[in-house]
Amino acid sequence: MYPHLTGLGIHEPDQIERYSVRQEAHKDVLKIYFRKQKGELFAKSVKFKYPRQKKNVLVDGGSHQYREISEINRNLTLVIDELNLITKPAQIQTLDPKQKILSDLRHLEKVVSSKIAEIEADLAKLK
Repeated sequence: MYPHLTGLGIHEPDQIERYSVRQEAHKDVLKIYFRKQKGELFAKSVKFKYPRQKKNVLVDGGSHQYREISEINRNLTLVIDELNLITKPAQIQTLDPKQKILSDLRHLEKVVSSKIAEIEADLAKLK
């Protein structure tokens, strides 16, 4: 029923809780979060990177100047369509740029602190 998700190796789409997409350099990063299973401390997630498609667009017809732009990969849009069918996301409110940057910064802080805790736990096991 979800051929693009199946192509990514996701065989239980009913376990998907939410997803996020962000741009990193010349790639779009799709992260899919699954429902937390009983006994798990954190919910499982998987990450996929899609290269952005490059396109030359005519800027000035008189001088024939072109500018290279990048846009989302077509395969990623197909996957997002399937994810929207599963997660039925609410209308996304557009945040002002400052709020978005602060939100991204808070997310980065959580990821880094979580990774530090994981490395410290691994280090403690070596003693």
